[in-house]
Amino acid sequence: MLEATNLTKRYGNHTALNQLNLTVEPGEIFALLGQNGAGKTTTINLFLGFIEPSEGMAQINGVSVSENPEEIKQYLAYIPETVMLYSNLTGLENLEYFSSLAGFEYSKTELAELLSTAGLQTQAFDLRLGGYSKGMRQKVGIAIAIAKKAKVLLLDEPTSGLDPKASNEFSTILKSLAARGTAILMATHDIFRAKEVATRIGIMREGCLQSVVRASDISANELEELYLRTV
Repeated sequence: MLEATNLTKRYGNHTALNQLNLTVEPGEIFALLGQNGAGKTTTINLFLGFIEPSEGMAQINGVSVSENPEEIKQYLAYIPETVMLYSNLTGLENLEYFSSLAGFEYSKTELAELLSTAGLQTQAFDLRLGGYSKGMRQKVGIAIAIAKKAKVLLLDEPTSGLDPKASNEFSTILKSLAARGTAILMATHDIFRAKEVATRIGIMREGCLQSVVRASDISANELEELYLRTV
């Protein structure tokens, strides 16, 4: 579903991403670990089409991102570190608006069911987003991804700033999306959360993917040791 082939991004003499080869299958959660500047966000932005590659190719569902930027939008949803929604609208209204932009029309009952599936508490549906916590905003973002029937979910530091309970709830929702066949690529600093939620984990340093491990084959302590040796 997601494929990077020799994907490279340079800014002048600086190589932000160097010859990345990566695949993420339907139903898989791939976590990218690394320090700031390792190339995680650059990878996400290349798959989103926000920036053009210097070399190589990013593909979603077999479609080149740079050659078909409009087509790939139908396949993906994106949740950044800070979810950008309309603070003066309610959770329900935000979901209705953004799903309609993607060409989907839902009844109020269906919208409420989508928010419930994303884990948002019922009493928050009709409250303005300005009063939401970060975790609640992310749940609306997840509901939008479900409403769009996104085949791919791209996440950039999704658990940054969340308390342990909210972070655990978010992980549970990601696993349920993966169980539905969504391919998920997540950039994160959170080693524990990566081990908890991911199928595979990649460790990046200075724009290069240094190691890839299956989460089931490594303990949290071993992952931390590998991470510290790598970065």
